[in-house]
Amino acid sequence: MASKGKVRGISGQYPLVQNVTVTEGRTANLTCRVEFNDNTSLQWSNPAQQTLFFGDKKALRDNRIELVRASWSELTISISDVTLSDEGMYTCSLFTMPVRTAKAYLTVLGVPEKPEIDGLTKPALEGDHITLTCITQGSKPAADLRWFRNEKEVKGAKEVNASGKTFTVRSSLQLHVDRNDDGVAYTCRVDHVALTQAPQQATEVLEVHYAPRVEIIHSLAVPQEGQYLKLECVSKGNPSPDPVMWTKDGGELPDLDRMIVEGRELTFTSLNKTDNGTYRCEASNHLGTSSAEYVLYVYDAPTTLPPSTIPPLHPIPPDPTALLGTHVSDPTDTGSRDPNALGQRSTDHALIGGVVAVVVFVTLCLIIVLGRYLARHKGTYLTNEAKGADDAPDADTAIINAEGNHAHAEEKKEYFI
Repeated sequence: MASKGKVRGISGQYPLVQNVTVTEGRTANLTCRVEFNDNTSLQWSNPAQQTLFFGDKKALRDNRIELVRASWSELTISISDVTLSDEGMYTCSLFTMPVRTAKAYLTVLGVPEKPEIDGLTKPALEGDHITLTCITQGSKPAADLRWFRNEKEVKGAKEVNASGKTFTVRSSLQLHVDRNDDGVAYTCRVDHVALTQAPQQATEVLEVHYAPRVEIIHSLAVPQEGQYLKLECVSKGNPSPDPVMWTKDGGELPDLDRMIVEGRELTFTSLNKTDNGTYRCEASNHLGTSSAEYVLYVYDAPTTLPPSTIPPLHPIPPDPTALLGTHVSDPTDTGSRDPNALGQRSTDHALIGGVVAVVVFVTLCLIIVLGRYLARHKGTYLTNEAKGADDAPDADTAIINAEGNHAHAEEKKEYFI
């Protein structure tokens, strides 16, 4: 790639040239023009003042240098596979009296090499401090290095050193490694004017080993008798802590027919009260051991009885409106769904029921008192007929006998209540 700079020289019998910038390894074209020429020859010379072309005649034996165009008004040559040593001041001469010249500077860009990342330990351990260093050489001018953590740019420390006409650039990145760095891609990217296509870059993916961490996930919020329950032991660690170990109350699982262990999962096919206890999941790798606990309490299964067999929580007094012959409204009626109407009716029923209960209680008390009074004053009522009836064949004789019986005069008296 070549770019044009400021035009040098003046019009007329003066040669006109332009500065040229080219990337190392590519081709540079040097052009010299004049507006008016009386058949005077043009000449190109290199920075060492060696003649390259005089008119259309090649003067220097260099297979990289070729003639592009030669005429009375223009002399253009090309230098292929340009190197950094080709950089410098080139001179175009017009051989008039006196000789007139114009100078063009050829700038050669040094292409930076693909960067390399050093300092990475595989695998790294959680808690380690490591330094990643990115190096690129051969850039001219000095390249710029940028760091990215999963495509998000992070700041590094850059150092530039000259090496002849090119530069060596280093950039370092300090890391305190934790488990969040596991699997993270760190990329060092080279930005440079000579890189017209995709930038040069290098990427390293960190592998971090760390001790496991464990948690238990359960499938039921309120486990009840007869239900299916699954406990999953979620363990995160590197290397992976597989398999995991399940225990109950510090010992082995008691009922392997209903408690099924598959990988990291513990499944209860049908819960009952004997399953109550503390279940522990433990996972290990070479860096450590972690565990989590789940306290299982199995609740009673919900029961639903027929409406006629459900005992009321509180006694409900009889509905006095039924005794009074009042029509009971249909519970499906819209008014019966009104919570205010229900509350008012419940209050009235309670009041009437209370009054009825008091009346019944007072009546029972009166009956008991009257009974006790009658029992206390009970006597014997004997008539005259009864007194003489023991030996008399008929009623008249009984009366005569009764009247003649003076020995039992006291017994002839009648008692009335």
